[in-house]
Amino acid sequence: MAEVGEDPVGEDPRSDVSQDATMIPMLPCADIDEVAEFWTLLGLRVAYRQVRPNPYVVVQQGGIDLHYYGMEGHDPEQSHSTCGLVVTDTEPLHEQFAEGFRARFGKVPQSGTPRMTRPRRRANNAGLSGFSVIDPAGNWIRVSRRPAAEEEKARAVDDRLEWATAGGGPLARALENAVVQGDSHGDPRQAHRILAGALARHPDAPVADRAAAWAYVAELRVRLDDPAGAREAVAELGALDGPGLTGEDRAAVEQAQREVAELLPGDGAGR
Repeated sequence: MAEVGEDPVGEDPRSDVSQDATMIPMLPCADIDEVAEFWTLLGLRVAYRQVRPNPYVVVQQGGIDLHYYGMEGHDPEQSHSTCGLVVTDTEPLHEQFAEGFRARFGKVPQSGTPRMTRPRRRANNAGLSGFSVIDPAGNWIRVSRRPAAEEEKARAVDDRLEWATAGGGPLARALENAVVQGDSHGDPRQAHRILAGALARHPDAPVADRAAAWAYVAELRVRLDDPAGAREAVAELGALDGPGLTGEDRAAVEQAQREVAELLPGDGAGR
């Protein structure tokens, strides 16, 4: 029997056909033209469109190949469909998509559909950077960085994926847990509960950890339709910026401030 991760080709000659196979995600939507317009705005192109006998559309860019089928009565709020997209670097693709969102909405939406999360290292993905696009039909397109060879070897530990920030204290660990809940599981309420509690318990955590935590709290509160709470979190972040910061701490605060810059219109957190 093959070990986990071992290529079973050679055990059965019939499996050789899998070597040039192509996997194609097929996602549901209520309106194929709506998702086509969305993805072309983000930089993809329509490669195929069919109305009869069944609505079907394909959008592509390079190795990205997304197929959608029309489904009458499809509700984006009830969608559980998802697919993965692995790339060498998440940042360029995120920025491309962000430009499309900003062109359409003036910012990158954090609630409703469509929306997009920010690239973050994820504890449940061995610390690899990832972000998600939630399309107009409520499908989650999960983008992850491809692991290097040495990372791939270190990923599996007793069938689990484990990662923690090197040297991170309890607030940093709480942020990692919150990101798993908020960005991977799509549960901003639980993510906020974890992180708000940790901030209250660790008021003297390192400035860099508090800056990252308050920035994510602000984002989570926007997702939870709490703009007043988001502004309070942005104010807490701003209070960290003062004299006496080390260069590393100041860089962390400035990075966090950039992350919240387009969350809310006006009053210091606007686009």
